[in-house]
Amino acid sequence: MGRARVVDWVVAIGVAVALLVTGVGRAHGGPEWLGYTLLVIGGLALAGRRRAPVAVLVVTGLCAVGYQALGFDVPVVAFLFAVYFAVRAGHHLVTVIAAIALILALSLAAVITLHDTTAALARGRDALELAWLIAAGAAGEALRQAERRADEAERTREETARRRADEERLHIARELHDSLTHQISVIKVQSEAAVHVARKRGEDVPAALIAIRDAGREAARDLRATLAALRDDEAPRPGLAHLDDLLERARAAGVDTALSVEGDRTDVPAAVGRTVYRIVQEALTNAARHADATTASVRVDYRADGLVIDVEDNGRATAAAPAGVGLLGMRERVTALGGRLRTGPRPNGGFAVHAELPLERS
Repeated sequence: MGRARVVDWVVAIGVAVALLVTGVGRAHGGPEWLGYTLLVIGGLALAGRRRAPVAVLVVTGLCAVGYQALGFDVPVVAFLFAVYFAVRAGHHLVTVIAAIALILALSLAAVITLHDTTAALARGRDALELAWLIAAGAAGEALRQAERRADEAERTREETARRRADEERLHIARELHDSLTHQISVIKVQSEAAVHVARKRGEDVPAALIAIRDAGREAARDLRATLAALRDDEAPRPGLAHLDDLLERARAAGVDTALSVEGDRTDVPAAVGRTVYRIVQEALTNAARHADATTASVRVDYRADGLVIDVEDNGRATAAAPAGVGLLGMRERVTALGGRLRTGPRPNGGFAVHAELPLERS
């Protein structure tokens, strides 16, 4: 039970107890047990004021009319609370109709109880109860307006923060474009030209040169994707749907890679999909370039509360190897989503990456 529900029940029980204590010894005819029951029900009904304020208004009003007709001279406290909550929820017309109906019904109940029309109509408490009802409605409307103004102020702050974030994101995109795009393009073009010339001359192309060329191509692709994301373009962003592309690149680099998917596939937040893509990308890149792996496996397990990703290879790995920038970035992405990451050598050789990404927080 949430805190709000606890507060609702505390208020409801408090009002029920107050009505019951007030009603003791104040019955003037009628079955007392029924009157006490209506007093308690009228108070406890307030526990549902968040989910069904109109229903609470009706129930408390009927209970008030009922115990007044049974001779219980008790104020309609529960109905006053119900009026306040109903107006606060925005049900103005229904509340006005219910309040007028209650005043008329209480006058009729007084006639039935007192058996004296003149005395019943002369009751000054009708006017007092009407004043209290108006005050309760005014208090509910005042708080509703205050909450509406607070919501509008919060939306304005969120829009301002979002606009500033958009401006900063575009600024970063421009800086990246101006500072990195040219240099990466030069590396990519020069390395591709060097490979082409070497092959044209019939010379052996150094593996390091091939690696530079491939890294330049991948860096250019990643930079384009990053700039598209920062500019919020309509270009597709890497995610779970692009894992096959990563596997194809790994196979082209000499790593026989297999993908297995377990569980029922469901839609996941874009942030989770991008993080999965980056985890697999970094793990396969490390396997191909640094671990001299020949095989690798990727497993994506869809679970009720999140995703589990396992990437394993048969390359060289040592427990003492320091965490590189790629692994650090991987860990930061997982931690930002509230997940857990475990990396390290496998007992039978090779390297393993295990990530657990929750869906709710994302």
